[in-house]
Amino acid sequence: MLKNILKILATNCLAILISTSSMAGMSDDDKSKAWDCTGIYMANYFLPSGETFEYAMKEKSISTVKVLKTYALEIGIPEKDWDEGVNKAVDKHYGSKYDKAKTDKCHSFVEALIPNGAERVKKVIQTLY
Repeated sequence: MLKNILKILATNCLAILISTSSMAGMSDDDKSKAWDCTGIYMANYFLPSGETFEYAMKEKSISTVKVLKTYALEIGIPEKDWDEGVNKAVDKHYGSKYDKAKTDKCHSFVEALIPNGAERVKKVIQTLY
């Protein structure tokens, strides 16, 4: 009886350890920054008419959004939670003018946050067409 209880307890502890270690890839602060960057990237992608931009910036923005979501799902963030955070960030930034400094700061953040982040974004860009 005691042996079975210890097995159940050990199994539960292991499950908790695995689930918390998979979330270790993105702290709450990192999630907040990632969502904010996603909002900035989406605003870049849907720039209002009259804005000047390079088409490559739009490609990199939408590709980075895809990479961020893929990474979030890989590390165990529920898709519903991720999408809710993204929707709030998009609402915040939608219709904003292109801000190169903010966009570049987001690129640096993503490249530091996600293992092989820059390479993953480049790979997605290559599959757009």
